[in-house]
Amino acid sequence: MSEIKVNKITPRVACGTTQLGDSGDTFTIPAGATINNLGTASGFGATGAVNWDVASIKTVDFTAVSGNGYFVDTATTGAVEVTLPAAPSVGDVVGVSDYANNFANANCTLNRNSLKIGGVATNSDLTTNGVAVTLVYVDVTKGWIVTDSGNQSDAPVPSFVAATGGCIKTSGDFKTHIFTSPGTFAVSSAGNSAGSNTADYFIIAGGGGGGSAGGGGGAGGFRLSNSVGGLPAPTMSPLISCTGFSVAATPYPVVVGGGGNGGPASNDGGTRGVASSVFCFTSAGGGAGAGHGNQPPYPTVLTPGGSGGGGGNAAGAPGWGPAGTGNDPSVSPPQGFPGGGGSTAPCGGCSGSGGGASAAGASVPAAGSAGGDGSFIADALFGPTAPSYGTPGPTPSTRYFAGGGGNANSAPTPGAGGAGGGGPGKACTGSDGTVNTGGGGGASDWALGTTDGGGGGSGIVMIRYKYQ
Repeated sequence: MSEIKVNKITPRVACGTTQLGDSGDTFTIPAGATINNLGTASGFGATGAVNWDVASIKTVDFTAVSGNGYFVDTATTGAVEVTLPAAPSVGDVVGVSDYANNFANANCTLNRNSLKIGGVATNSDLTTNGVAVTLVYVDVTKGWIVTDSGNQSDAPVPSFVAATGGCIKTSGDFKTHIFTSPGTFAVSSAGNSAGSNTADYFIIAGGGGGGSAGGGGGAGGFRLSNSVGGLPAPTMSPLISCTGFSVAATPYPVVVGGGGNGGPASNDGGTRGVASSVFCFTSAGGGAGAGHGNQPPYPTVLTPGGSGGGGGNAAGAPGWGPAGTGNDPSVSPPQGFPGGGGSTAPCGGCSGSGGGASAAGASVPAAGSAGGDGSFIADALFGPTAPSYGTPGPTPSTRYFAGGGGNANSAPTPGAGGAGGGGPGKACTGSDGTVNTGGGGGASDWALGTTDGGGGGSGIVMIRYKYQ
């Protein structure tokens, strides 16, 4: 490759034009080289282009030079007047941009300098915060015409959700607010789509109380969304909604439902758990476990809820003791499953267990019927919570919630509680569901006739969003 080293190229004759190469030739500007144009460029498609001056932010009045764009700060010393060039050539260009997002408070005036702006012989005030304009001189009829206009809001800076309330855990770019009792999720910044403006929710209602000599309590409703940096199966529950909640800068009340009471020692059923809620979502309280009942009419009390309560038993009564329905009221994905049915055989009066978030309660004639298992969440989805929340899940990285309460009867083995805080039935006072799991209460043994059913476990609400 040949090389020519000179300091200046000048036409050989006074024709005013020097040609580089011929049609089809290619000239390469190597990396690091700079072409500095001090004259007029034509044929490059550059008419109307502007070089923005980032070295000098303008805070006082000044006269613009064609080819330059200026960042004007009216927040420092007040309004600024920009005088346009006095004798522009056709195609000359000037740009002005609101540096401090303040033009609505202190205007930037474009002084026409005896020429027109958009065909009008008057100065122009820029009064919109964040605006940027490019003006090209066209002719004496129209003068300076705006060819480009935009606003900083057209390319928003990412902003993120910011909020207070509950016990706040931080994991990576995410925060989780954990409520184990009623409170307020107070959003101070709603964020935007360039950053974050959506929150996920995890809502567990209080579990139903177990029956005295009856059925196990149903688990509280289980509702969960997984839209913000969500995790895939198998570490996430199959009961997820893929749609989170778009927050606004406002306080949101958080309701955490308590567990229902166990049935008193008179063969009575328990009481239903209390609903939990946040945003526009509610998880229903767990259905109560039915009582024993030793006189006609034998118990046929339906105990629906997030998950249904277990049906009662009745020695000498024909047929089954009905079980409570789950997912009541109905939502999709379902918030829980029905309880198990009771029967007169084979133990002279056997009750059903409570339903859980992922499985129905077991029905008799199988003595010792276990509560339905709850469902699970991934630890990482809701941050590093304390070990007291939930029970061990199917893998080390998961936790169960919303298990049904076990039954109890004259058989040697009362029913176990479902995974996720369900209380086991006992041949004495039934066990309570685990606190802040929504587990149903375990039933007490009817043979004693003098013991209470276990109370349902209280619920929990968690809210997760991206904060940075």
